[in-house]
Amino acid sequence: MATNVEALRVVTRARTSRRLLLDRVASRVVVLGGLLVIASVLAILFVIVGEVWPLFRPPSAVQLESVGFTGAPAHGRSTGVDEYREIAHAVLTSGTLQFVPLRVPGGYPPVPIAGLDGARVTATAPAGPGRLLAGTSDGRVIPIEIKYDVEFKDGKRVLTPGQQFGDIAPLDRQGRRALVRLAGAVPPSGAVTVAQVGPASLLVQTVVEKKALVGPGTREEAVESLDVPGGAEVTALALDGRGDDLFAGTSRGQIVRYDLRERAAPRLAESVETGEPGSAALPGGHAAVTALDFLVGDRTLVAGTAAGQVTTWQVVPEYPGSAPRLRRMHEFRRHGAAVIALAGSRRDKGFATADSAGAIHLNYGTSGETLLTLRATPGVRAVIFAPKADGLLAIDGQGRTAHWRLDNPHPEVTLRTLFGRVWYEGYTGPEYVWQSTGGSDDFEAKLSLTPLLYGTLKGTFYALLIAVPLALLAALYTSEFMHPDVKAYVKPIVEIMAALPSVVLGFLAGLWLAPMVERLVPGLFVFPLVLTIAILVAFLGWRTLPRGIRGRTRAGTEVFLLLPVVVVAAWVAFGLGELVEARLLGGDYRGWLLGALGLTYDQRNSLVVGIAMGFAVIPIIFTIAEDSLANVPQHLRAGSFALGATRWQTALRVVLPTASPGIFSAIMIGFGRAVGETMIVLMATGNTPVLDWSIFNGMRTLSANIAVEIPEAPQGGTLYRILFLAAGVLFLMTFTVNTAAEVIRQRLRDRYKAI
Repeated sequence: MATNVEALRVVTRARTSRRLLLDRVASRVVVLGGLLVIASVLAILFVIVGEVWPLFRPPSAVQLESVGFTGAPAHGRSTGVDEYREIAHAVLTSGTLQFVPLRVPGGYPPVPIAGLDGARVTATAPAGPGRLLAGTSDGRVIPIEIKYDVEFKDGKRVLTPGQQFGDIAPLDRQGRRALVRLAGAVPPSGAVTVAQVGPASLLVQTVVEKKALVGPGTREEAVESLDVPGGAEVTALALDGRGDDLFAGTSRGQIVRYDLRERAAPRLAESVETGEPGSAALPGGHAAVTALDFLVGDRTLVAGTAAGQVTTWQVVPEYPGSAPRLRRMHEFRRHGAAVIALAGSRRDKGFATADSAGAIHLNYGTSGETLLTLRATPGVRAVIFAPKADGLLAIDGQGRTAHWRLDNPHPEVTLRTLFGRVWYEGYTGPEYVWQSTGGSDDFEAKLSLTPLLYGTLKGTFYALLIAVPLALLAALYTSEFMHPDVKAYVKPIVEIMAALPSVVLGFLAGLWLAPMVERLVPGLFVFPLVLTIAILVAFLGWRTLPRGIRGRTRAGTEVFLLLPVVVVAAWVAFGLGELVEARLLGGDYRGWLLGALGLTYDQRNSLVVGIAMGFAVIPIIFTIAEDSLANVPQHLRAGSFALGATRWQTALRVVLPTASPGIFSAIMIGFGRAVGETMIVLMATGNTPVLDWSIFNGMRTLSANIAVEIPEAPQGGTLYRILFLAAGVLFLMTFTVNTAAEVIRQRLRDRYKAI
């Protein structure tokens, strides 16, 4: 007997030891799993921060070894550089075209400009990529085309510069007046050349080429004279690449715009003041306009003045429907001396300005910010922005150059461009806009995250507006009033609904639900009222029935009696909706919405998203809320019943407050599910980033935008990193809401734990 007891003790101790060991192992596995989850979340956060941080790094510049030309560059924009920043070129006042190697050995002999015939080069101007116009002292214009041939020898890139001189065009037929300033463009309709030949005198040469269906085309050439009004001297010229608008800066601080759309009849369109008064010694008391140039795309005009002021302008309507006029957009950091040179980037809306004291500012037109300040020797006459926006050159009056390598990969990103109103090209005023890509190389990226945040909150609001009341009331009824046998079937069915893939729900919402809702919109808005009346009528009818009949129905199964009432109410509501549309809304509710309320109806809109995403969120809120209600101790219900309270009073005043922490958690988890939803929003809305709370318009959410844009975003590019920023904003938003929800839940729990 003692042996058996001892053996039993040994077995018991062994079992206990195994259980303790398994308990310790399980505990450590659980702790390790929790740590791994925390580490994974932190790793994701670190990856997001690592991708986002370069967006906000300030630009930098490294000065490289400088070289020089053998003479001073001609007046105007006579300089340039190849896309690899290996060779620079300039038209010199000596009448030669010179190429200078910047980062490669060797040199190139000066090339005399063909056709000068003893005349001097008095003005230059760009006329498209790789094309220059040289104006002479005897009133002629010589086109020059610059080419860089690229080939690879022994694994190294070799550039060979070349040039081609075009046909000489006499602008001043009499050959008496020198061309002081030039501006040119070569649109498809024919070349346009503008030259200043006197203090306030301009010549406009237009060439209109028309192609014939049969035989040779026609070429019409005309030269018109323009006199700038007001007695001011022309100090700067700029012509857009389409040859439509000519801008002349004056010594009185004005910008005069001429409309050249009618080539044979240029007309004065308007004249505006550039800004505040400058030196009192200047004519009119205003600082003279000393430099004009366009940003890439030729829609934004940059103006620099003798007072160091730098502003950007656009020809846009003051309000929709009004006539376009020249309006000032941004003012940049002021120079300490007169602005004498401008150069725009060919890749983005960046540009550089240089003053007579040698200060060079790197600016960005979309944001209106000055990003970087560089210092060159005084006397800068020209500044060159490298084609890839990765370098900058400044040339002084003796032909000496200063060369910088730029590191500025994300110039368009500031907090204001990401979250504030920005005045984009072609807009009548500042707006919140997301449009990351366009159909042309000069597209201005619009990267405001505000419409996406707005769309995220909008979609979540409408989804919860539908899901929360239905889920909570269903959970309350299921927990407190439904018969246990029925509950055993209903709750698992609702929980299975949560397993439906969101892509299936989005597919059904976009292809089936959206067209159906479009047909039934008036009925949907009538349905809640009709359903309420129908249920009240059914309840009153039920109360009038004899007790014997009512007693045959088991308590907690009344819901099945209401199902026919809901079906009949829906049929009546949709019929009334058609009647309301025909009698009160003119037979077309969409036309009535637009005419009476100014609302447009999109087939895939917030109403469809609210229904579809509400259907996806309801199971989560229902399950957690019902579990919270079911876990309320039974003695609380028993005490309430003992004091004479009804089941409805007990549910509302005892059970619901006690379960409120869990119910609040259910709502917050549903909020997180709605915020992070991607496929339903992607497939059930127009996916347009608009700022409009209308339930009849669509939206674009942060998560849907990431799904749409990330496959096309170049790795490491601005869009790629901003999408990571959007993910970080989504993370912070859900983290903040969940943290606040946990604080509130804990306070509710502390309040009711003593009950």
